[in-house]
Amino acid sequence: MSDRSMYDLPRWLLAIGPVLVLGVVFGLIYLTSPFSGITMGTEASTLEILWMLTIIGAVAGIIPVAIGMLWFPFIRDLNPRYLHAFMALAAGVLAFIAVEMTEDVFEHAGDAENTALALGLGVAGVAGTFAVMYLASEWRQRKMASVEKSGLEIAYLVALALGLHSIGEGLGIGTYFILDEPTQVMLLVLAFVMHNVMEGPTIVAAVARERETPPFRHFMAMGLIAGGPVILGGWIGSFGQSDLLAALFFAIAIGAILQVLIEVADLIRFDAEAVLTRINAATFSVGFVLMFLLEDVLTELVLEGWLVPG
Repeated sequence: MSDRSMYDLPRWLLAIGPVLVLGVVFGLIYLTSPFSGITMGTEASTLEILWMLTIIGAVAGIIPVAIGMLWFPFIRDLNPRYLHAFMALAAGVLAFIAVEMTEDVFEHAGDAENTALALGLGVAGVAGTFAVMYLASEWRQRKMASVEKSGLEIAYLVALALGLHSIGEGLGIGTYFILDEPTQVMLLVLAFVMHNVMEGPTIVAAVARERETPPFRHFMAMGLIAGGPVILGGWIGSFGQSDLLAALFFAIAIGAILQVLIEVADLIRFDAEAVLTRINAATFSVGFVLMFLLEDVLTELVLEGWLVPG
């Protein structure tokens, strides 16, 4: 289907289409329990382990991000006021992830053999990543001939920040996989599918303000950057879970998200008189609360047996 034919579809279909696709994917995972029979066994080779974690990581990371990016044609033609609101919603999603990962940093630091070292690495990870990305952003702006911010470049930054966060997700999957706990692996996959689908529109919201739609290869690249690191995290987690390493990865992701939040605010400010409007504040809150419902509430229902896979 061409880009133009996508825009010719009814608006209501563009709005609910990704939800329908997500429902099909989630339902298939829920009903078939594809990972319920996974056992490491003593004869599993390194290559077999990496291949299975690659498949699991793609299902948990790349596929849901790609589904979320299907909202691009819908948000592409939004009134600038509502587009800014959508970007504020994306910021709310990022803010929730940053808060959640802050808890993860303290949890893993507390479980590490040297808590002080882990906390120090956490602080260094946040500050160092923020500083590097801030300096890179300043350099990029000085090199640009126009004062206008590039939505595509910021979308790549968002994808990078989410990708760093995805490594932490993969660490959990890889750890449970190596411990022969297939039920926990599938619970994490279900949770991350629900969670990561919101990362898609978070990425493309900045691109929607561009006058021309970027080539498809950019969407593929951003989806891989955001969701692919789940695979990398799974590999790392399967070969040696380290609380010290986990705390550092989460801290790096937090620093990246903080810088991205500044970029998103600047992007809105370029087109609007004010960043903090009532509608932007409302959608920011919706994004934060929505991620809480998807990540914590629904995951808790699964763990308590209310949504037990068949």
